[in-house]
Amino acid sequence: MSARVDRAAARLLRDGHCVVERALDPAILSGLERDLAPVFAATPHCQGDFYGARTKRFGGLLARSPLAASLVQHPHVLATVERLLLPWCDRIALNLTQAVEIHPGALPQLPHRDQDMWAGPKGNLEYLVNVMWPLAPFTRENGGTRLWPGSHLDPDVVLPEDEAIVPEVSPGDALLFLGSTLHGGGGNRSEMTRRGIIVSYCLGWLKPFELQWLVYPPAVARNFPPELAALVGYAQHRPNLGNVEGQCPSILLGDALPRHMAAIDALRPGQAEAAAAFVAAQIEAS
Repeated sequence: MSARVDRAAARLLRDGHCVVERALDPAILSGLERDLAPVFAATPHCQGDFYGARTKRFGGLLARSPLAASLVQHPHVLATVERLLLPWCDRIALNLTQAVEIHPGALPQLPHRDQDMWAGPKGNLEYLVNVMWPLAPFTRENGGTRLWPGSHLDPDVVLPEDEAIVPEVSPGDALLFLGSTLHGGGGNRSEMTRRGIIVSYCLGWLKPFELQWLVYPPAVARNFPPELAALVGYAQHRPNLGNVEGQCPSILLGDALPRHMAAIDALRPGQAEAAAAFVAAQIEAS
């Protein structure tokens, strides 16, 4: 898998996007779509010019279908995302899971960069990686995702519409693109709805787009495997960020929570060594 991850990471860094073909059995996507069909039907259209009046969106997919975990925890995708993001964080986090349905007559979405959710400096680091999983083939006609290759290299440039590409991807393919890549949903000129799933990962010290701890409270998250629970936020980001009473928030997933708990260091190795050396020097000098 290492060579595949190397190739995908290199394409992301070069172009701002890449396609991993046949990443997942299309039957998993079909089953996920069946699970989500009642939610698609019941969800009202979005409000606002950005989300789109002819579009439906909803999140919390890990609680709506057990098959969503196959997308969120896809080994090749996770390894590629970590290759891009771990230079700037101790661990990655799930930013969102979102189902999107673009209806006939929908207009193209405003081109944007998802990293602009956060007000930090742009151009020196990546904040997130998006993964689009189509539930039906994406084309320019039915509103497939528009991407501007190379737009990640300049966070301020706004490129003309005719420079956008629409990768044609099918169920089972994964379309990855950086949070710095200019993109937007396409206009749907067909007679059929276009459905897809967005799974997004961000630096573990950021506030995520979708508040995972509220979407998956302890009563829900304690049924997740430990690795998935950590990905949705039940893990500290060293040093000591995101703790509960000074401990890893995974304590909330146990059967009983002590009323009084000791705070426990969660430091990076260099920080732990510095703290230990400082204490040792204090003891020696006393």
